[in-house]
Amino acid sequence: MEDKLKIKISIADRVYPLTIQPSQEEGLRKAAKKIEAMIKQFEQNYAVRDKQDVLAMCALQFAAQTEQKNIDKSSEMIEAEDKLKELNDLLQEHLSS
Repeated sequence: MEDKLKIKISIADRVYPLTIQPSQEEGLRKAAKKIEAMIKQFEQNYAVRDKQDVLAMCALQFAAQTEQKNIDKSSEMIEAEDKLKELNDLLQEHLSS
């Protein structure tokens, strides 16, 4: 079993100590960088006074991206299923003749 790793992640001028699996480190650090970049973007583009408002907008944007990806995957799966059904029908038609 892997040993736990203690890291510190900085988000919105706060440091968060975390104990994680080593395999999680890269993902967490990348996520923190994305959050920091998004915070900077919101602060530059909007008159935001409160970090909590910026963090709420970041959370909303990340959640919306995740949901949109799920919607896109779902519609892609439906499309793929339809194409497979069509192909199956063609094969059945060809095999039965």
